[in-house]
Amino acid sequence: DAMVPYFYQMPGNAASRNHPFGWEAEDAVDTARGQIADLIGADSKEIIFTSGATEADNLAIKGVFEMYSRKGNHIITLTTEHKAVLDTCKIVEKKGGEVTYLEVGSDGLVDLAALEAAIKPNTILISIMYANNETGVIQPMKEIGQLCAKHGVLFMSDMTQVVGKIPVDVKELGIHLAA
Repeated sequence: DAMVPYFYQMPGNAASRNHPFGWEAEDAVDTARGQIADLIGADSKEIIFTSGATEADNLAIKGVFEMYSRKGNHIITLTTEHKAVLDTCKIVEKKGGEVTYLEVGSDGLVDLAALEAAIKPNTILISIMYANNETGVIQPMKEIGQLCAKHGVLFMSDMTQVVGKIPVDVKELGIHLAA
């Protein structure tokens, strides 16, 4: 509903900053960015719009892999992650990255001891979805964030299934990148 006026009455391009139609669209995008930031406990400058969660997962994982290549090339994820994350991790492996795919327990939860044991000196990212889109299992995000902080590893989460359904605060949880 919030988008309908921008499809019909004000169809400006937010990147066109030299006329009123573009200014209106840019203001709307800035408002939306602020609303999303407020929803997840982030700063509005940290919000990047993508075409969807798959693109966001790709951007986050590949971006960290490229930007932190001097620190390492190891990523940890779960075998139960969304295909968008798993496919991106396979691409990272083809580019010389190392990926550890941890199994989950019969309850669908990551074993925190196994997760910590999988962290190596060259680990740069842990990517674990907040809630599984098929099972509904909610991972212990705060504890995972604490492990990441303890070992100086970035924490990425596909939060598509939880945002707007349960309270989320990325800073409180220690999440550095989110889709």
